[in-house]
Amino acid sequence: MSNSLHVELGLTDEEFQEIKNVLKRDPNDLELAMYAVMWSEHCSYKSSRVHLKRLPTTGPRVLVGPGENAGVIDAGDGMAVALRIESHNHPSAIEPTQGAATGAGGILRDIFTMGARPIALLDPLYVGPLDTPRHKWLLESIVRGISSYGNSVGVPTVGGEIHIEPCFGENPLVNVMCVGVMPVERLILAQASGVGNFAILLGSRTGRDGIGGVSVLASQEFNSQADSSAKLPNVQVGDPYEEKRLIEACLELLNQKLVVGIQDLGGAGLTCATSETAARAGLGMDVDINAVPLREPNMNSVEIMTSESQERMLAIVEPVALQDVLDVCRKFEIRATVVGTVTEPENGVGYLCIRNGLEGEILAKVPAKSLADEAPLYNRPLKRPSNLDEKLSTQNPNSLVGKFDLNADIKELLIDESWIYRQYDHQLFLNTVIPPGFDGTLLRLNEPGGLKTSKAVAISTDGNPTWCAIDPMQGTILTVVEGAMNVAVTGSEPVAIVNCLNLGSPEHPEVMWQLSEIVNGMSEACLALGTPVVGGNVSLYNANDGEDIDPTPVIGTLGIRDLVGYKSQVPKVQKSSNENVSDALPSTNVIVLVGGPNPFEESQEFLLGGSSWATKCRNLKGGYLPKIDLGEVKTLIKAIHLFIEKSNAVHDISSGGIGVGLAKLILNYLNTGIEVEGEMSAAALFCELPGRVVLSVDEKNEKSVFEIAGEVGLPIYRLGVARGNRFVVKTSKSIDCGNGIDLEIDELKKSYLGNLEKLVIQ
Repeated sequence: MSNSLHVELGLTDEEFQEIKNVLKRDPNDLELAMYAVMWSEHCSYKSSRVHLKRLPTTGPRVLVGPGENAGVIDAGDGMAVALRIESHNHPSAIEPTQGAATGAGGILRDIFTMGARPIALLDPLYVGPLDTPRHKWLLESIVRGISSYGNSVGVPTVGGEIHIEPCFGENPLVNVMCVGVMPVERLILAQASGVGNFAILLGSRTGRDGIGGVSVLASQEFNSQADSSAKLPNVQVGDPYEEKRLIEACLELLNQKLVVGIQDLGGAGLTCATSETAARAGLGMDVDINAVPLREPNMNSVEIMTSESQERMLAIVEPVALQDVLDVCRKFEIRATVVGTVTEPENGVGYLCIRNGLEGEILAKVPAKSLADEAPLYNRPLKRPSNLDEKLSTQNPNSLVGKFDLNADIKELLIDESWIYRQYDHQLFLNTVIPPGFDGTLLRLNEPGGLKTSKAVAISTDGNPTWCAIDPMQGTILTVVEGAMNVAVTGSEPVAIVNCLNLGSPEHPEVMWQLSEIVNGMSEACLALGTPVVGGNVSLYNANDGEDIDPTPVIGTLGIRDLVGYKSQVPKVQKSSNENVSDALPSTNVIVLVGGPNPFEESQEFLLGGSSWATKCRNLKGGYLPKIDLGEVKTLIKAIHLFIEKSNAVHDISSGGIGVGLAKLILNYLNTGIEVEGEMSAAALFCELPGRVVLSVDEKNEKSVFEIAGEVGLPIYRLGVARGNRFVVKTSKSIDCGNGIDLEIDELKKSYLGNLEKLVIQ
C-alpha cells in the first residue's frame, strides 16, 4: 500500500493515523477506501456537526428528527409526512442532466425508505448569469434532468425557485426537496435488527458509474472544465423506470411487514448502507462481495463497495420471510439478491466484514460504528470576513443619490419562472390544490391508492444568497421567515423545516464563520416560530473558479391545514400579454398591507442591504439588512387565516419588497391595475422585509380587516385601490425616481411573461 494512498482518497495524515488506532493495525486498500468515503464531508459532516447540534429538532409533531434518511412529522388523522432536502451540486456542474436527475432519484429513495410514498418534488436552483452558452446549457440541462426523472417516475414537481447570480457560474446549486405521505404505522427505520437476518440488495446492478460520486465530489473543490471532464465517471446514471418499480416493490414489502429495516444506497453506496444499518442496531454484518450483481466485468472490491450506482436499496429480512420477499420483487420485476447476514458483536463490537463468499476469505473487517458514527469531529477556526465592515458602509444603497427609472427597475426585478415549471408534470396524483409559480404549493394529503384525509400540506423552498453574503445570521432569519410566510398565505400552519446549507471550503475560516452564523440565525428563527428542523444537508467546497460561493442556506418549509371549509385561494392563471383586461375586479377593492412599519412614514428607516433593487438594478452588494420582529411575524402567522377569509387575494412580501409584491399581485391574482394612494420612498418600496402580506379586500370587508388587525395587535395600512389598467406608485424625493412607477398592465405583462425563457433560448 502506498503511503500516499490515503491522501489521494482525501484523508489527512491525522485521519489515517486515527484509522490505524481504531483497527490497531494498518488498513488494507479496501478498508482505507471505505473509511475515505464514509469520513468524507458529504457523509460524515465532520466540519459541520459541531454547529448543527445547536439547531432545535424536537416538537409535538416530530416523529423522526435528524439522523435518519428523512424527517417525519405527525399530520393527524393517522397520517405522517416524511420530508427531506439534498444537494447534487458537484455532479450537476460536471454532467448537469444526469447530475440533476440522480439528485431527484436519490431524494425519492430517502422518502420511501421511511415507508412513505413520495408525492411531491421541489427544485431550488442557483445558476450563473444567462449571458454565456455554457450557463444556458447548464440551466437547460439541469431542468431537463429533473423533469425527465420526476415525470417518468411519476412524482410531480410542484415548486422551487430560480436565482441567477455570478457566484454560481461554474458551480450551480441543484437542491431537491421531496415530501412523502404514509399511515403512521408504516413508519420504519433503517437498522439491521436481528442476528441471522439476511441483507438483501434490491434494484439495479452495480456499475462503475458513481464510484466516489457525491461522497468525493462534494468533499473537494474543482474549478476548471478540464477538471470537470476528468470526473465524469464519478457522476451516477439514473433509470427512473427502475426507480418506479423499486418504489412500488418497497412499499408493498412494508405494507406486508416483510422487512425489519431498509436503507437506500446513496452516498458511499454499499459501504454506507451496510455500516449504517448495522451500527444503528449495535450489531455486525457479513457481506459477500461475490453476491453483488454487477453490470460491468472485472470490478474489484473497492469499486463494488464504493460505487454509488442508482436505484438500489438494502433490506433486512428475517429468513422465514425470504421467499415472500423474493415473490414480491419478482412481481414488480425488481432484482433481489442476498448479499449478507446480520452478525453478533465480537466483544461488544459489531464488525462489518467484507468476504470473498459468505464463509470465505475476509477482505475487510472494520467496526461498523467507526464508519457510520465515529468520523473525526472538527471544530474549525472561525473568522468574520475582514472586508465586511467596509462592504457594508461603502456599498450602502441607503446613501444612494441620482435619478432612477423605476419603471425599468420593476421590469428587471420580475422573473417569469413558468418556462421551468411548465416542463414538470405538477398534477400527477391529482392532489395539487395551489400549483407552482405562487407563494407556496398546496397539496391534498392523500396517499394514491391508500388513505385519504381532509388534510393538506403546504410546501415552499426559499433561499437568498445576497442576504446571507452580507449578514449570514440575519439573512437566514429572514429566509426562515419567508418560507414560513409562503406556507402561511395558503392558510396553513408552518410546522417543520428541512435545510440544505450550501457554502464554500470549510478550510477557510470565513466560510466556517458563515456556517456558524447561519446555524445561529436558523435556531433563533425556528425557536421563535415553532418550526423544528427535522433534517438537512450540508454541501461544502462549492466554488466558482476558486472563489467560494455566497453562503446559501435553502429552507424547505412544511405546513398543514384542513381543507374542510377551505376558501379557494387558487390564483388566477396569468393572462397573456395580448389579452384585454376583461375580468378586472370592481373599483371598490382596496389594497392593504399587514405587518411591519408604515411605508408612508418618512421618519421610518427602510434598509436596502441585500435587496434585489440594490444588487440587480444598482449593482451594490453591501448595506445593512432590515431587522425583523419575530414575535409580530408569529402573531401574523396565527391570524392570517382570518385575513384570508376576508380577502380575495393574499400575497407575502419578500424579494423585491412592496414594489414587486404589488406587481405580482397584479400579474398572478388580480388582472387589474393598482393605484397606491400617497407617496413612499424608494427604500420603503423595495426594502425586503418579510413577515408582511398585501391583501386585496372588497370595500365592504375593509373595516373588518382593520378590526382583526387591531384585535391581534398587528400594524395595518391602506395602500390604495385595485382598479383600472395601470400600476401606479408615487415616490417621495429622497431619491429622484422621476414619476415613480406608472405602467400599463399590458406593458408589465409583456415584459414579464416568458422573460426567463427568452434569456435561455436567445
